[in-house]
Amino acid sequence: MSTDTKAGAFGADSKPGATSADSKLKLLTEATRHEIDEWVKKFPPGRQRSATISALRAVQEQNHGFLTPELMDAVAEYLSLPPIQVYEIAAFYSMFETHPCGRHHVSICTNLSCMLNGAWELVAHAEKKLGIKLNESTPDRRIFLKNEEECLAACTGAPMMMVDHVFHEYLTAQTLDEILDDLK
Repeated sequence: MSTDTKAGAFGADSKPGATSADSKLKLLTEATRHEIDEWVKKFPPGRQRSATISALRAVQEQNHGFLTPELMDAVAEYLSLPPIQVYEIAAFYSMFETHPCGRHHVSICTNLSCMLNGAWELVAHAEKKLGIKLNESTPDRRIFLKNEEECLAACTGAPMMMVDHVFHEYLTAQTLDEILDDLK
């Protein structure tokens, strides 16, 4: 949805690109708007709400790892949705953070399969290596060690973790160190 459209891509009464003083659209970068547009195209007309998760993920990346109320309002405005629908999605899914935190999000699965294969030992190892506890960020805001994840749906690769939406399976303390050390 280009911001230069007059009537909006989602209906006659939506006005993407509005320039009113209270418009939050200016908070979305051109690259973020383009990424959201690509997701919106994947759904039938009038179903732009289906792109909300992808839009929030793009905005969170734009903002170095977390969402603000203003950015969530911008997503709602861009997708012509009531803000509460965007807030509900951001609050429900553990992939979204609404407070300042590290750039790289590290989630170590602690569900049964991972726990039986040493997940808690890996959590302790990561906490010691990084000098932080779960739900904290390193002082340089490079890494955010998210709260324990109940399940990341990769039980056959236990123990595992997700770093910035990428799965890493069959972890050992050594592979965990290598992955964390590679995060710049």
